[in-house]
Parts: sequence; C-alpha cells; structure tokens
Amino acid sequence: MNALRTCLTTLALVSAGGASFGATAGTAGTNDLTIVTAGRSEAVIVVSPEAGPNEAQGAADLAKYVEMMSGVRPAVANAREAISGALKGKGAKLVLGEEALRLKPGLKKRLAAILKKEPHLRTDGIVLLREGDRVYLAGNNDLAHYFAASELLRRWGCRWYLPTKFGECVPVERDLKVGKLDYVHSSPFEIRSYWISWNGDRTGAEDFRKRNMMSGRGSLPPTGHALGKYTRGLSKGTFHFPITDPATARHVADLVDKKYAAGENFSLGMEDGSYDSDYPKDKKLMKLQWDKYYLRWSVTDPMLELYNNLAAILRKRHPESQAKIGFLAYANMTIPPVRDMTSEPNLFCELAPIDIDPIHGMDDPRSPPRQEYREMLYKWAKVMKGRLCIYDYDQGMLVWRDLPNPSHMAFRQDVKHYLKAGILGVNTESRNATATTFLNLHLRARLLWNPEADVDALLDEFYPKFYGPAAEPMRKYWTTIYDAWENTIVTEHEYFVVPAIYTAEVVETLRARLVEAEASVRPLKNAEQALDRLEDQYLRRVEWTRMSFEIIDSYVSMAAAAATKCDFAAAVRTGEKALAIRERMTDLNGIFTTYRRIGERGYAWFPGEVKQYRELLPFTDGSKGKLVAKLPLEWAVRRDPERIGLKAGFHRKPVDLGYWKKRGPEYVLDERKDYPVDQWETLRTDLYAQAQGVLHPDRQSFTGDLWYRTELELTAEQVAGPIHLRFPGLFNECRLYLGGEEVAFRKQGKMWWLNDYRFEWDVDLTDKLVAGENDLVLRCNVEHHFGGMFRRPFLYRPVKKE
Repeated sequence: MNALRTCLTTLALVSAGGASFGATAGTAGTNDLTIVTAGRSEAVIVVSPEAGPNEAQGAADLAKYVEMMSGVRPAVANAREAISGALKGKGAKLVLGEEALRLKPGLKKRLAAILKKEPHLRTDGIVLLREGDRVYLAGNNDLAHYFAASELLRRWGCRWYLPTKFGECVPVERDLKVGKLDYVHSSPFEIRSYWISWNGDRTGAEDFRKRNMMSGRGSLPPTGHALGKYTRGLSKGTFHFPITDPATARHVADLVDKKYAAGENFSLGMEDGSYDSDYPKDKKLMKLQWDKYYLRWSVTDPMLELYNNLAAILRKRHPESQAKIGFLAYANMTIPPVRDMTSEPNLFCELAPIDIDPIHGMDDPRSPPRQEYREMLYKWAKVMKGRLCIYDYDQGMLVWRDLPNPSHMAFRQDVKHYLKAGILGVNTESRNATATTFLNLHLRARLLWNPEADVDALLDEFYPKFYGPAAEPMRKYWTTIYDAWENTIVTEHEYFVVPAIYTAEVVETLRARLVEAEASVRPLKNAEQALDRLEDQYLRRVEWTRMSFEIIDSYVSMAAAAATKCDFAAAVRTGEKALAIRERMTDLNGIFTTYRRIGERGYAWFPGEVKQYRELLPFTDGSKGKLVAKLPLEWAVRRDPERIGLKAGFHRKPVDLGYWKKRGPEYVLDERKDYPVDQWETLRTDLYAQAQGVLHPDRQSFTGDLWYRTELELTAEQVAGPIHLRFPGLFNECRLYLGGEEVAFRKQGKMWWLNDYRFEWDVDLTDKLVAGENDLVLRCNVEHHFGGMFRRPFLYRPVKKE
C-alpha cells in the first residue's frame, strides 16, 4: 500500500511539472543559477530598508514559499550592511523592488517602455531579469514590486487558486534554479479588482488578490449609491426629481463644493432603484429610448446631462482641483445615451449590468442580451473616453444555492472586448462564496493581468496541482460542469435555472467521475505513514468536492421532488440534507459559503425554499388539505407574441397537436425557437418556458402571452365539496379559464424579482369543476425573462378546521 501511495504521489507531482525533482524559473540551460539544492542554499533575498509594505511582504513571501517548496529558508538582507555583504557574497541574490531599480537603473527604462501611456488612475508593470548570480525583480510601484516576486514564485510552480491555504498549491522541490530569465509585462487594465460585500468571509482575500496580480480600485472615485442625500427635498422623493433642471445641478454642486475644492474624490452614484421625473425636458429625453430590461423609459440622457452640468460647474469654480466624481450606469441608466454625448473629464463611471445574462460571453450567438451589452460597453467607453470601469457581479452575488456557477467561459470572451474598448478594467462585487464561484476570481485575475492568457492551459495545470492523483477524473468532473453551463440556452439567472443545467444526465456523470476520483486518492487515506502536506491537501480537496457534489445532488433531487412529483415530503428531506451538508462544508472553511454572515431571511434563499416546501406539504398530507390529483406534467401550449389569443379563441377552440406530433421531434432544444407560433406544442410544467426552448426566432427571451391548456378528467367524488387548484411555482400575471370562461385573475409584478419568491397561486374552484372532462386554460402574460410554470400544479381539498 505504501509503495502504491508513493507511486501515485510521484506521478501526481511529475504531471504537475516535475515538482519532486526540481524547478527552473526561465529557460533551463547549462549555466542555471542555483537557489536551493538538496536541502542547502546560499541564496539571499535583497530588499531595501525603506521598502514599502507590499515590497517588504514580497521579500517575506519569497522566503516563506522557497522554504515551503524546498525546506530551506533563504536569508533576507534588508539592512544596508547586510545588503552590502550579500552583494559581495558568492551565493545567488534575489534583488527585489527599489533595490533592484537602484542597482540596475536600466530596468526603469524597460518598465517605462511597457507601461500604459497616460493612465487615468494607475498602471502596473514588472520586470524579471537574471544577470549572473543576480536575479532582479521589480515593478513600477510598491504593489508591482510584490507582483514581481509573485511572478517568480509562479514560475517555480506556486499557484493561489482560492483564498486561504485550501486554495494554495505550493509544490515540493528538491532543487530551485533560475535559468535564462528576461521578462517584462504590464497589464493593459488599470483596475483589476474584486471586493467582498454582504459580510462575506474576507479570510485570505487580501493576499489572494496580490498573489494573483489584482490592483484594487486604486484612485477610482467611489461610485456607490449616494445621489439621494444631495437631491433630497427637490421634488417627490429620492427617485423622482427634476433631473435636467439647471437649478438641480447648481443645488448638488453647492452641496459637494467643499469636497471638490479640497481635491476629495466622491460619489454621486444613483440610488438602488429606477428614476422618473415630471420635468418637461426630462420626459422628452426619457422618451428617446425604452429600457426593456427595466420595463420603463431610460433615464440615461437626462442623468448624464445632470452629471455633466454639475461637473462643469465644479471645474469652473475650482480649475486646479484634481477631484474625481464617480457615478453608476445602473438600473434604468444602464443603456447608453441616445444623443451624441461626451462626459466631463472629472467624471468616472462604473457600468453595472445587473440583470443581463451572466452566463454567456458577448460573442455567444445564443445570447442576444450579451451582444446588446457588448454594444452598450463600446458606447459607454466612447462617452466616457475610457474612464469606464465594469462593475461586475460575481456569480456568488446571485440568490443562489451554493452550487458551482463557473464564469470563465464567458469572461475570456468579454475581456477581449474590454481591452478593445480601452476601459479602465473590472471591479467585481463578490460574496467570496467559493463553493459557487470556485476558480472564477482566479481566472478573472489572470485574464485581467494578461488578456491573452490561455485559459485551457491554466486549467490543464490546475487539476494535477490541486487534486494530485485524482487529477484526471476531476478534470472530467469539472469539465462536465463547465460544458453544462457553457452550452446551455438559458440566459436567466438564480435558482430557477438549476434543473435546465444540472440535468439528471449531468448529475450522474458527476457522480461517476467523483467515485473515480475518490478511488484515486484512497491509497493515500489508507496508508500507514503520516500524510505529507500535498497528500493531505489532495484528500481534503476531494472530500470537499464530495460535499459540493452532495449539495448539487440533493438540491436537484429536492427540486425534482417538488416540481415534477409534487412530493413535498421528499423535497423537504432532501433539502434538509443539502443544508446539513452545507453546514459541514462551512465548518471546513468559511470562504465556501456566506450564509452564516449575511443571514438568509425570506423565501429567496435556500432555507426559504425548503421552508416553502415544508409549508406546501400540509396541503397534500391531510393536515390542511388532501391531495385530489396532480395535474398533468405536460400541457398543450400556444405561443402568442402578438397577444391575439383571446380574440382568436385560444381558450375555447379545440387544441390541434397534429403538427407537434408529426414534426415536434425535429425541433431539438436549440432549434425550438423556430417552432411555428401558429401551431400548438407541449411543454412541461416543472420548468419555465424559455429553458425548454421557447424563445423568439432571434433567440431573444420570449415575451407575449403563453397559453397552457390541459384536459382534466375527474370523478364525481373528486369534485364533490370544496376543492382548490394550487400552482406552487408560477411566474407572470395570469388568468385562469375553465370551460372557456375566466374564473380567476392573478396579479404579479412585471419584474420577476419584485415578487415574494414563493411564486404561488391558490385558486378556489369549488363548484366550478365537474365530473368528467374539464378544459383548463392558463394564460400567462410574459413581460420579462421567465415565463409560465416551473412547478407542477395540483388539486387539493381543504381540511376543515376543528
């Protein structure tokens, strides 16, 4: 067993880059510079006594990780006498930061040649150069000095995939060398950042950012919600005031005058909501474009005019001030202005596309919304003359279920457009919920540092480094997840999309690959001798992946039990199982989830969904009601984009499924968008319509009326007495018809997320159903994204209270 364990570990290390035999930074040759060999080292890390905090940490981390790799900690010379002695010595010198620039002045010129010209905020570049027994590691600022040290460690095989030691991959190396090394690089992006909101776990985040070359926001002015305190009292409320009235610009300018005069950066970002106005010019400008994402007139033209007006006032008053004013392009100000506008030079914008398909890339033909966003990006970049940052939303920000939600497939497309548009960069809002995001932040960081980075190559090296002997089955496991997300037609977000992506086939594939992975590391677990550092990490990571899978499996089973089978008892059991596993995962490391810190109140959250099933159960188990019948899982459906169905009698005339029965199988999921709108078809009631392929021919999300129809055969015993129809999962404003007559109306907010997240509708059909055949019709007014039913409806008889 020990021999097998040794063989497995050795194979894993070799596949990760020959780590057990030695690593060379740069091109290996016959004159490599030895840093460590066979447990010995004469190398010295040289850093200035006046080093900045990041530069000093870079020296400390070089020593730390060299020791972790080789068992030998090189000395650090950070006093003038020690530096003088080290430079005269025979051993290798790793000269970091300002000391490298002092000893090798030509490095400054090399850095200057690659740095971004005339940056708005900052620019970061690094140089790594070996000359004889010296290795110079430097950047153009304190943080970039750290990046240079991190780059050398990367070249020796170190990786930081997730915050904390759990995501740290540091190989075991007998020898560490530097070969031919001459490297300079500067990121084209000034902002490469993520921040943790909603009280997410910040453990290890600062070091993770630096080790992955993330810059932070730097001197980008704040852009958060702030405008309301300056417009208070101008009219009807926070979201309703005369936007382009010159008096408004003067009023706000007066309130921020002292800040601007003092050179202080500040935000005038819009509040978290949609704006409106009765001011004549505002009304005229708003009518220039309809915002289909927020289902109201766009406020961009008047708001940008307000920002320009007050920014111009402040510039005229204080021409010497270097203050920057930040604002958000958000909510119904996301779409760029219609007019040919240019922002004042003291304005900086963050574009926050909060509800535009977070799954696909801008070049993906399956997502018209992302292609529209691409055009928004270029227009905003032009308006702002490059002073634009993307306020991105990490997938962990969605009201999610701690299931993996990868984003690198889209981001590697998008980053090329960010580069081409010449914007400042990306600032991601995250909850640091790494069970959901996993490698997202790491891969975003690598692409923002170098948009030409090969993501496939980065993944190829990830699996052996992270999983060791389980690398190959884990590659197949995660590739299955990545493919499921990348190839989906779904453009919506939040937990309703889970059954369309984590299908039964996907779950079973993951199960099989995980079993293979566990078998691969089992010899490590069963060995008699103590585990080494890497072996322990491999085991813990496979165990974590098992927890992640069990949450996936349990959640998918819960959703199917409730949505497909109306088995709410089973849904509660599997939901509680998933929540219990999530507790164990969080005990392992707080970065995996964030629910303990943020709280999960209401039906939108995971415990709230389980609570909803717990509350539905009594309506079927005899406590509050007795199950009379589950309605059919498949209903006939007619698309009605022009909303002519009522006049055409879709609720009364016979349903003709002849075309569907004959030609329906030809319309596979990706082609169902082309199904004729003048023909009936069938849809399942356990998944919303768009996820089943109901789209417009141009792939836009279907909007219009959806007419669901089914024939319900009931006995006299079933219809006797009080009886209710419960829709446990239903989007949209709806009307219910029975026998061709409207019997109920359900009001619902147009924006799906502005509802209670239970999405239920209970209809009293007492004395309306008949013994025999009942023609039931549901008309759904689909105005935005999700359409139709996503949980199977059922009939129940209320139990009288005693």
